[in-house]
Amino acid sequence: MSLTPYARKLSLEDAAHLLRRTAFGATDAQIRALAGRDAREVARERLTFSDERAPGNPFDPAQAVTPGAGIQLTRGAWLFELLYGPQPLREKLALTWSNHFVIGTDKVRNVPMLAAYLDLLRRHAAAPDFAQVAVEVAKSPAMLRYLDNDQNRKGKPNENFSRELLELFTTGIGHYTEQDVHEGARALTGWTFEGGRGKERFLEEPRFVFRANQHDAGSKTYLGKTGNFSGEDIVRLAATQPQTAVFVSRKLHRAFIRDVPDEGAVAASAETFRRTNGNVRAVLEELLASEVFYAPENRAAIIRGPVEFIVGAVRTLGQPRLDAKQVLGLTQTAGKMGQLLLQPDTVKGWDGGREWINDSVLLTRMQVAAALTLGGKAPELKEQPTPLALLGRERSPLGAALDGLGPKQRTYLTLISPEFQLA
Repeated sequence: MSLTPYARKLSLEDAAHLLRRTAFGATDAQIRALAGRDAREVARERLTFSDERAPGNPFDPAQAVTPGAGIQLTRGAWLFELLYGPQPLREKLALTWSNHFVIGTDKVRNVPMLAAYLDLLRRHAAAPDFAQVAVEVAKSPAMLRYLDNDQNRKGKPNENFSRELLELFTTGIGHYTEQDVHEGARALTGWTFEGGRGKERFLEEPRFVFRANQHDAGSKTYLGKTGNFSGEDIVRLAATQPQTAVFVSRKLHRAFIRDVPDEGAVAASAETFRRTNGNVRAVLEELLASEVFYAPENRAAIIRGPVEFIVGAVRTLGQPRLDAKQVLGLTQTAGKMGQLLLQPDTVKGWDGGREWINDSVLLTRMQVAAALTLGGKAPELKEQPTPLALLGRERSPLGAALDGLGPKQRTYLTLISPEFQLA
């Protein structure tokens, strides 16, 4: 069972929907460039990533003089890439994976450690082998530090990472036992890192090391299999469980289809995940070119998170250039609205959906929209965005409510409308 392909050529509203979901938003011209094209061909193109980055990024975390400054510059550099980078889908997927393979700057305060983690998420944004991604994440100094596996030793196992590997990264709750957690921790003993520890060495690059003398090499029984399993074996066993296909597919549906996914559609994506041996790119290509993706009931079905709201607004406005201070301020504003980059609320990540919206957050969103359109320091726009760009509709549903207003006022009111809060 696979998802039914979308057979029609992309209409203007189809193209706008695709770009709202995969590029945070787009201009009228960018939308029109995709109209009339084949959905599968476009999905394949958008999932073909390069290493290209946004030119002129003003933030260099390596120049920081304190760990805190390094973290702030890392956030600024990432938001700049989200706003202006040439690979928006790569960055959206990196943001999605950062809410799956969660680490947090409350514990991870080494600048090269954070940079390597982000590079890993970008490199594997649409990976052909989910198990390999899980192994590389598990070995990353950022994850070793965040979930304490760098303290996991033979005779004194630390079960933090072993538990989250199953609960949050692969199978989900209900598909493993406490004994699996214990045995997994034994297999992961001896994994640690060298370098970059302590406040004074926050710019030193750490590296993964395996200490054989701290590894429990005995037989283990894990997820129904028995052997002298290594750490890599354990991660691969978890990542290739049938239930992992469902758990990961559901995450992708929440990111690209709707806040509350249809479980039948999730099951179809999970079947593709299993059939392709965990090929995330294949799952995404099928998903982004499916009837499910373009179905009317799945449009405007995702509440934009704070980062997606900010980035979506700027990209829809034509990516007007903000100065470094403004970009850094927006990282803090996103945090005020509940989404501080690289610092999810808990190890399970941001809940998203309706959790993004409350009275205080809506007021802050109004302030952001005003700063981008009406404020004295609002960026100059080459042209005002159309209803197609702002709302994905050729005719604005706001209609008469905006009649008689100037272009800046119309754009502001559209940015704060419920329709723009939904992607």
